[in-house]
Amino acid sequence: TMSVQGDHLSLQINCWITQQLLQQFNWEIFDHPPYSPDLAPSDFHLFTKLKEFLAGKRFDSDEELKEGVTTYFNRLAAEEYDAGIQKLVTRYDKCLNLFGDYVEK
Repeated sequence: TMSVQGDHLSLQINCWITQQLLQQFNWEIFDHPPYSPDLAPSDFHLFTKLKEFLAGKRFDSDEELKEGVTTYFNRLAAEEYDAGIQKLVTRYDKCLNLFGDYVEK
């Protein structure tokens, strides 16, 4: 069984094709645990490092900021993405075993 994380809005799946695929692959959808920003993929892995990369930098325009963020993501190796997601899987497992309670870093 594959699990798919979603927030409350994405749980309201309106697309018939998506519903059929979820049933076909026997994928389970579960809510993002409330009050657990340490389990959000973006906060857990990507944005923390992005914040470090951008720390102390000043941008004169939105375009310069976009270029800075793009530069950061282009420099990340695929292995770094994979390593972060693999760590997240372990944290999700802990959260599920704690019935949704907070998981510390």
